[in-house]
Amino acid sequence: MESVAFLIPIFFLVLIVLSMGLFTVKQQSTVLVERLGKFHSIRGPGLQLKIPFIDRIAGKVNLKIQQLDVIVETKTFDDVFVKLKVSVQYKILRDNIYDAFYKLQDPQDQITAYVFDVVRAEVPKMKLDDVFVKKDDIAIAIKRELEEAMNTYGYGIVKALVTDIDPDQQVKNAMNRINAAEREKVAAEYDGEAERIRIVAKARAEAESKRLQGQGIADQRREIAKGLEDSVEMLNAVGINSQEASALIVITQHYDTLQAIGESTQSNLILLPNNPSSASDMLTNMVASFTASQQIGEQMKLTKEQVKVLK
Repeated sequence: MESVAFLIPIFFLVLIVLSMGLFTVKQQSTVLVERLGKFHSIRGPGLQLKIPFIDRIAGKVNLKIQQLDVIVETKTFDDVFVKLKVSVQYKILRDNIYDAFYKLQDPQDQITAYVFDVVRAEVPKMKLDDVFVKKDDIAIAIKRELEEAMNTYGYGIVKALVTDIDPDQQVKNAMNRINAAEREKVAAEYDGEAERIRIVAKARAEAESKRLQGQGIADQRREIAKGLEDSVEMLNAVGINSQEASALIVITQHYDTLQAIGESTQSNLILLPNNPSSASDMLTNMVASFTASQQIGEQMKLTKEQVKVLK
């Protein structure tokens, strides 16, 4: 019984020591084990064992793809300050886990320094508009530079992206005004073209209308002439010659016109002779009327004076 009681503490001590030596590693990660301060081994996912008090876990390495966002402020070729947001996706290479863990103190600072260096070397060669157009070229240059530098340290560069380009607010406002002015110019050109099309269409419509109107007047006159011809032939048939028939038709049309004018109570028409010689005759008659009126006025004045003398 005494021996059993003595073995129980030893058993528990062994369990404690074994539990201190057991550890687990998660998926997509590795653990570096050092023995007495010196690198010993790399342990993969699953249940692992180390010698207590002799082996220790130096660190854990994440094998997943990671992303680092870097914001760089620089100047373009046309002296515009702009901020670029660069997203670098990287991972630790499985074959170089030792180098990735022991060679770099802070890999993110290292990547950031290379990004700053490349951006401030490439962007000052471009104008602001070219930065927006050639952002993929900037990303390719960043990825190429990072791959050459970081592969040595066990880091692989998956992708480099320029995710945002942010110039100064005043520059953005100016760009918006330029864009708005350009669009207004295009809109004005379209409005002018539409107005030209409307004018051309209206002119064509008026020309077609006048053509049809002229055709209608010609047809009307043709029918009137045909009607007059029929009327003259009808009057000739009853013994009236052509000259008398023409005079009769003219008189009839004259009275028909007077009747049509008289039917409207709102008419303000005044009928005057439209023959050039009639205008001359009308002027002569007006002068003669004024002369006669003046003579009558003088005779009446003379008669009044004679009456006064007699009195």
